[in-house]
Amino acid sequence: MTRLPLKHRNPLQLLVATILSAQCTDNQVNRVTPALFARYRTAAEFASADPSELEALVHPTGFYRQKARAITRTARMLDQKFGGVVPSTMEELLELPGVGRKTANVVLGGIFGLPSVVVDTHVRRISRRLGLTAHGDPTKVEQDLMRLLDRGQWSDFSLRVIYLGREICRARQPLCPTCPLRRLCPFARGSLSRGPSSR
Repeated sequence: MTRLPLKHRNPLQLLVATILSAQCTDNQVNRVTPALFARYRTAAEFASADPSELEALVHPTGFYRQKARAITRTARMLDQKFGGVVPSTMEELLELPGVGRKTANVVLGGIFGLPSVVVDTHVRRISRRLGLTAHGDPTKVEQDLMRLLDRGQWSDFSLRVIYLGREICRARQPLCPTCPLRRLCPFARGSLSRGPSSR
């Protein structure tokens, strides 16, 4: 199983870290979370956090006001409706404010070991380049990949593709000549035939 890049010790920490990862690198999130998780340890503590203090702690991840608000609202519902425990079903996770299918799938696969397809910007881009989907909508991409892949491959596939997207199959100037999937990839074949200036 490919390892999750977001550092965490429990479901709540992974949920919060995933919220912080929106429009932010995992490395930056991992620099922020040690102090954050030392200060707030339970859903109840996050729910009652002083907004300015929480905002200051998550500020380096960007969009800090929205993220602090999302964390507080999510923690409040966790505390009030789920007894402070992160739920283990897609339906219940999607009830949490600020939690979409991507975040829910990260938690389901990363904590509960349930097969899940995480569609972030890398998975969406690379799936289209490989011809695995013609869609741009993340939910439709997720559905296409679920149909194509064996259920036991869902979580690992997503993480491997995310790492590929960060290191090789980048949005701009992808490193097609060094990509291990270049012979299988329509995008790479076209890119290599056109030359680097056309990427």
